[in-house]
Amino acid sequence: MHVFNRTSLQAAAALVSISLVTGCGVFSDSESAGDQRLVVGTTSSPSTLDPAASWDNAWELFRNVFQTLVSFPTGSTTPQSDAADCKFTDTASRVFECKLIDGLTFSNGHKLDAKAVQYSIERIRTIDHKGGPNGMLGSLDKIETVGDRTVVFRLNKPDATFPFVLATPAMSIVDPADYPADRLRSKDGKVSGSGPYVLDAYTEGESAELTKNPTYKGFAHLKNGGDHQVLQGVRGDGRGAQEEGDRRHLPRPDRRGGRLLQDDKPENQGLQLVESTGTDIRYLVFNAQDPSVAKLPVRKAIAQLVDRDELVNRVYQGTAEPLYSMVPKGIAAHGTQFFDRFGTPSVEKAEKILREAGIDEPVKLTFWYTTDCYGSSTAAEFKELKRQLEESGLFQVTLQGKPWTEYQAAYQKGEYPVFGRGWFPDFPDPDNFVAPFVGKENVLGTPYLSPRITDQILPKSRRQSDRGTVTDEFVEAQEIMVKDVRLLPLWQGKLYIAAREDIGGGERALDPQTVMQMWELHRRASW
Repeated sequence: MHVFNRTSLQAAAALVSISLVTGCGVFSDSESAGDQRLVVGTTSSPSTLDPAASWDNAWELFRNVFQTLVSFPTGSTTPQSDAADCKFTDTASRVFECKLIDGLTFSNGHKLDAKAVQYSIERIRTIDHKGGPNGMLGSLDKIETVGDRTVVFRLNKPDATFPFVLATPAMSIVDPADYPADRLRSKDGKVSGSGPYVLDAYTEGESAELTKNPTYKGFAHLKNGGDHQVLQGVRGDGRGAQEEGDRRHLPRPDRRGGRLLQDDKPENQGLQLVESTGTDIRYLVFNAQDPSVAKLPVRKAIAQLVDRDELVNRVYQGTAEPLYSMVPKGIAAHGTQFFDRFGTPSVEKAEKILREAGIDEPVKLTFWYTTDCYGSSTAAEFKELKRQLEESGLFQVTLQGKPWTEYQAAYQKGEYPVFGRGWFPDFPDPDNFVAPFVGKENVLGTPYLSPRITDQILPKSRRQSDRGTVTDEFVEAQEIMVKDVRLLPLWQGKLYIAAREDIGGGERALDPQTVMQMWELHRRASW
C-alpha cells in the first residue's frame, strides 16, 4: 500500500501564471525567441530540496532538475524511458530491470551509474523521513547492480505499479558525493541532479533560477532557451508573484468561453487560459466506527441527497466538475458508479432509505474540514453541503474547521465522524485511487475492511504489468465502494495555465501527475 502524505497547495483550479520579463510583441530578427528568459509563477513552493524528504510540492521543481529512471512524457499515462530503459523480466511482476543510458552525468560532472541509482533509492529507505516517500516503496525487497549500467529491483510481492512509483519525482537520482546516505543534505540551496535544467540560484519560498543543463540526456526536448525564473508560492489573488519590482496578479478562471476575469488590471490584459482536466479529487470520509454514521442507511441517504452539480456551480463556478467515482476522468476505470446507484438527488428517496431503517428523526451530524490546506473555497463547499442536507429536513449538520496540522492528527485518530479530504495521486493508475483508502491501516485513519478488494482484487491487478488489462478489477472495486458508502466522491479539479499571448506550450506543460514540465514552454516568434 502506498501511504499518502502529499498535501498539495494547488487549489481546485490549480493556477500557474506565466508572465514575461519584457512586455513585448514580435521579436526582432536579431532576438531569438528561445534565448529570452521566461518568468513562471507557480502556486506551489518546495518544502525541501532533498528527494528523500519530499512527498509534496517539491516534485514540481524536482521534475525539472533531477532525472528518474522512467517518467511520464506529455500525453502518456504509462511510464516511459528517461534515464534508463526498463522492463519486468519475469511474468509475476516481481523483477524490474533498468539499463541506464550510456554516458549519463550529474550537472557537476560526476558520473551517474547504477550504483548512484541504488544509492538514491536506498537512502530514501534508510533515512525514512517523516512525511517522506519511503511509504511508496513497500513492495521493494532489494536492489542489485550489474556492471555500471544495470539496476535490478527485486520486489517482495507482485507489483505492476512499481514502475509508476519509480516515475515519481520522489525517486529522483542524486549524486552520492553530495547527499549523505543516512541523513538529508544540508540546506545549502543547491541540488546535484541530471535533469533538463540546472538550479543556479534558490531563495526558499521566493524564487528559483533555472538554466539549461548542457549535459542532459533524457526524453525532454527543451523548446526554449533554458533560462527560467520560477516564482514560488504565488497566491490565487496574485500576491507573492513579483516581476521586475512590479506585482503581478493571477487572473481568476471564468466559465465564459475559457476567458479570464481581468479584474480591471491592465497587466492582465491579453492573457490566454489553457484548461486541462486535473486528477485531484475531493471526497467525504465516513467513519463507520462513529455512532452517527455507523448505520449504512444514514450514509446512503447522504449519498442520495448530495447535488454535485449545485456544489460545483455555486462554489467553484465551473473550475471543477462533478465526480461519481473515486477514480477520476482521465484514469483507466473511471466511471459513474455513484450516479448509476443513486441517480439524481432526491429527498423522497433519501427519506425512504431512512424510514425503512427505522430512522424517523433528523439525523444530527458534525462535518469537519481543514481551514488552510485545500484553498479558501473549502469553507463555502461545506456550507453548501450543509445547506443541501438540511433543506431536505432529514439532517441537522454542524460544521467544524481546523488548521491542517490539528486536522490531520485528529482524523487519523478516528476523532471525526464525517470529514473532507483531497487526494493528489502519486501516479496515474486506478490502483492509486483505491488501494490507499482500504484496509485496516489506510491513509484515512478509519479502518475500511473489504477483503474482496484487499485480498483478491488488488493482488490480482498488481500481477498485470499491462495496466490496460486491469480495468474490470477496479470497476468491481468501485462497485463495492459504492455499496459500502464509506467514501463519497464530490468533484474533480481542473487545471489552468494562464499565459501571455506570446507564450506557447501551455497545453503540454503539465504531465499526468500535474507536475509542470518547464521545457515545454516557449516564446512564440509572433502571434
